[in-house]
Amino acid sequence: MLILLRSSVYFLLMVGGILVYGLLLSLLWPVTAIDTRRAIAASWGRYNALSLALACNLRHEIQGMENLPPPPYVIMAKHQSAWETLVFYGVFPRIAWILKESLGKIPVFGWALKATGQLFIDRSNPGEAMRMLKREGKRILGEGTSLVVFPEGTRVAPDVVGDYKAGGVGLALDSKLPIVPVAHDAGVYWPARGFLKKPGLIRVRIAPPIETATRGKHERNAILEEVKQAIESRMQQIAQERAKD
Repeated sequence: MLILLRSSVYFLLMVGGILVYGLLLSLLWPVTAIDTRRAIAASWGRYNALSLALACNLRHEIQGMENLPPPPYVIMAKHQSAWETLVFYGVFPRIAWILKESLGKIPVFGWALKATGQLFIDRSNPGEAMRMLKREGKRILGEGTSLVVFPEGTRVAPDVVGDYKAGGVGLALDSKLPIVPVAHDAGVYWPARGFLKKPGLIRVRIAPPIETATRGKHERNAILEEVKQAIESRMQQIAQERAKD
């Protein structure tokens, strides 16, 4: 019952945050620079982290921030819950997401996403989606903004290794930018599509960047395997640390 109560309090805080930040970003959209709007989005990410800590006693720790190269780069991260989509804004500087087109049509929330320069693709048309990803992804990275890619494509349980896809590797190769692999165990405390948030400590591990500037497209699969190993080895370490708690 206590977890349900705390989760309900956080839900109200989250919805309130979306309304306040969403309306603010929407109003500022025509009259401010995108860097200003992204800074506001970063504060929204920190607001979500603080709300989770206060309402649900769910905190996070990050190891490996020193591994981040100067932006831009391609972040290839685990996708386990809604947590990373809400908190990553406050963790990584100047990022954009690859999102399904329908999210941009949601009132207030979708307006805020558009105001902060997210990349929307139509997943119902895979061919066009891939062309859009390559064209707009290269443009966003060229503007100095890092892109977040979930290589497994969808949310997976903490103990599951999904099918890694090379779209993020292709973006990095096309732009000659590094890949930053990121592991975390948010799904242990906030399961995919779950309402209840368990108290605890989410562990985030940022691996050293994988450089692509001197590598060719024929190495795409080999680079993807390096990304997978970097993430999954850290997932195993996280599980071992959690077992000691």
